[in-house]
Formats: sequence, C-alpha cells, structure tokens
Amino acid sequence: MSKLCAQAQIKVAVLRRARLLPIAWALLLTGCSTLAPEYSRTELPLANDWSTESSAQDSQQLKAQGLSSELAMQLPWQHFIKDQRLAELIELALSNNRSLRQTLADVEAARATYRIQRADLFPHLDVGLSGNRSRLSSGTTETSYQAEAGLSGYEIDLFGKNRSLSAAQMEAYLATAETAKAAHIALISEIANAWLNLAADNSALTLAQETMANAQKTLDITNKRLELGVDSRVDVASAETVYHSARSDIALYTTQVAQDSNALRLLVGEPFDQRLLPAALPNSATLVTDVPAGLSSAVLLQRPDVLAAEHSLKSAHANIGVARAAYFPSLSLTATGGVASSVFADIFSGGASTIWAIAPSITLPIFDGGANDANLAYSKAQQRKALAAYEYAIQSAFAEVADALARRATIQAQLDAEQALVAAATRSYDLSLARYQNGVDSFQTALEAQRTMYSAQQSLILTRQADLDNRITLYRVLGGGLAESNIEQAEG
Repeated sequence: MSKLCAQAQIKVAVLRRARLLPIAWALLLTGCSTLAPEYSRTELPLANDWSTESSAQDSQQLKAQGLSSELAMQLPWQHFIKDQRLAELIELALSNNRSLRQTLADVEAARATYRIQRADLFPHLDVGLSGNRSRLSSGTTETSYQAEAGLSGYEIDLFGKNRSLSAAQMEAYLATAETAKAAHIALISEIANAWLNLAADNSALTLAQETMANAQKTLDITNKRLELGVDSRVDVASAETVYHSARSDIALYTTQVAQDSNALRLLVGEPFDQRLLPAALPNSATLVTDVPAGLSSAVLLQRPDVLAAEHSLKSAHANIGVARAAYFPSLSLTATGGVASSVFADIFSGGASTIWAIAPSITLPIFDGGANDANLAYSKAQQRKALAAYEYAIQSAFAEVADALARRATIQAQLDAEQALVAAATRSYDLSLARYQNGVDSFQTALEAQRTMYSAQQSLILTRQADLDNRITLYRVLGGGLAESNIEQAEG
C-alpha cells in the first residue's frame, strides 16, 4: 500500500470522529497507482572509460593513495582552489552573481509550482458557520443556525492522473535544481578562468614592458655606434622595430588587463579589493590541486546537467501517464456534513441535528475528435525527445572530458619544450648581443635572437595559462564539487 493510501486511511479515522463520514469515504477511492510507463535508465551510449595514457597513470596513482575515482570527483572547490585570493573572489561571486541569483530563483519557483500541483492530490476542506432569522406570513419568527464542513469538486484520482501530474512537476523541479548546481559549478570555473586571463595578460604586459626597456637599451647602443660610424641607419631602423612592436603590445595588453578586470567585476557582482587580483600567472602547484582523472565514464551520470536531462526524461514519462488517464472516467465529489439547530448554543453542546449532503459525478469520454489520441502521441513524442536529449547530454559530457584529457596528455610535454626554447633563445640573445657589442657579429643576428626570445616568452605564457585552464576545465567537466551542491530536494 502506498504512502498516499496510508495517509487517506488516517484522515478517514479522524473525519469519522467528526461525523463527516461521506467525505471520509471519498479519500479511500483515490487511486494508488498511475498509468505512466515504468522508468529504467538506458545503457550508456558510449565507451566505459577514457583510454588515454594520462588516465591510466592517474588510475594507478589513485589506487596507490587508496582513493576512489568518485571520491576524487567530490573534491570541494574550497580544497581544489589553493590560491586564497581566487578563493575569496569565488566566495563573493557565489553570493552576489546576478545570473546565479536568477537561476536560484527559478529553483524556488519550480518548487512552489510542484507544491501547487501536489495539493490537488488532497481534498480542500472548507468550514462555515451561518445563521438565518426570518418572519413568516403567519406572523411567527424562525431562527436557524448551521455549522458545516465540506469539499467541492474534488476529483478522485482513480487512474493516477493527478499523481502523474504531481510526479511530472516534481521531476521538473528536480531538473531545475540540477541546472542550478551546474550553474554553480560553471560560475566557479568562469571566475577561475577570468582570473587566469587577467593573470596571463598581466604577465604579457610585464614581458612587453621589459622587452621595450631592453629594446631601448639596444637602440641607444645602436645610435651610439651610428655616431661612431660603426653601424648603419639600417641597424638603427631594425632596432626601432622591436622597440615599437613592444610599445604596441604594451597598449594592447593594458587594454586587455582593464577588460579582464571589468569581466571579473561583472562575474563577482560587487566591488572587491584590488589585492585579490593577480599581478602575474601563478605556479600551477600554488593555484589548484591536481585532479586525478582515472575514472569510469559512469561517473558522468552524476553530472548536474546530465541529471537535469534525466529528470526531464522522467517528467516526460509521467506525462504519458496523464495522457493515458484521460481515456478513463473521471469521478468528482462534492460533499458537506455538519449540524443544524434553532438555538446557536446547541450547535456546540450536542443538541443539534446532523445534516449532510453528497453529490458525486462521473464523466466518461465518448467522443473527443481524436484529442486524447493526439495528446498521448504528443506525450510519447516528447518522451522520445527527452530520451534523445538525455543520451546527447551524456555523449556531450563524455566528449568534453575526452577533449580535456587529450589536452592534459600533451600539455606537460609542450610546457617542457617551450621552457627549454625560452632558455635556449635567452642564451642565444645574450651571446649574440655580446658578440655584436664586441664587433664580432652583425646587429641583425642579435636582432633576430631578440625577436625569437620575445616570441618564445609570449608563447610560454599562453601555454602556462592553457595548462591551468585545462586543470580547471577537467575539474568542471567531471562534475567537480558535487558534494558541495546542497540545494534542497523535494520530499516525495
């Protein structure tokens, strides 16, 4: 026997004592099942795991540490983000971001809508107390008092239509709640990425300023050598190209730093202390905790966006039950019960007479022009659409993780190569500049070495940013921080 049936029996016992037996029996007629198809989770439309070298290594690392993949994925963001400045900005954003507030308001609205729909499962009881005093043609005066309780137009849910409507609305609410969790995780990622953009542009700005200063020194040397007749005007013009190129980059990165700061302020939603902004790219070990990636693809079923799609699918299942119930009779009941007396005090002292009325009605669909068939076909089509959306959400999640892992598998090798390139280019520039100053080599060789060094340093900044972005992206696409998402769930 369902929870609803048990509740109905309890109400019957209470109402019987109150001499409202006709109303009480109506509750027992309420159906305790629905016509919705039984829901079962489909097979994953993808591989069981990610077959990458990085994933295999991370799996071995997890086993050595005695950790499970699922536990690693429930790492709270406060433990994932190690830089205190970034952590403070995220805290501010979670409290003040206007977009997140809109999403959370949608959750509250969906919960209220579910509660409204769920109220139709129960009769709405009203009580009233009335009196009447009139003078008859015979000259006598009559007084009557009446106290009654009753329900009006209560639909007895014989075939589970209201229960299906309530289940559909509950799943819609849960889908909205999961969407809010996804927005919560996405906001953390957006703040971290915006903060990294600012850090990278600040690093690039500092590099451009240093390059311009070095180019100015080289230009001064070349001008002096021109005065001595050692260098030509071609050498001076060549030295000016690096100097003005760096000047242009300074203007560009100054603009980007200002725009990055504006983007952060929009995401955070309120003014914040400038000390929270990064002056340069931090080291990966000081910014975030490394997230092990040796996971089964089944963990994607717990991603909020995937769960939201699954709840939408369950809601579509319930709507099929609503459409099927429309083929069957609908039974409604209007009933009242109470006491009446010619003396007001008798109503409460037990001297009144009992009154009651019951008016059941039944409606059986005979001809509807095919509306019920069309509604059922529509509900089934919506269910198939929701199923496709659910499977696509899983496939999209798998692709996002696969892309992040593919980048992770090669990013360290790229970092190592670019760090070596910067070191080699710096040595080449130092040697070329020394040879030029000593008159051993031409200025063009030193100039080319300087350009190579500047380009390599810029590329290294971008790759370091990509490495940090990849770590944050991997944390997000694996549904990181799920343990911290405590949005209240509806009670069955």
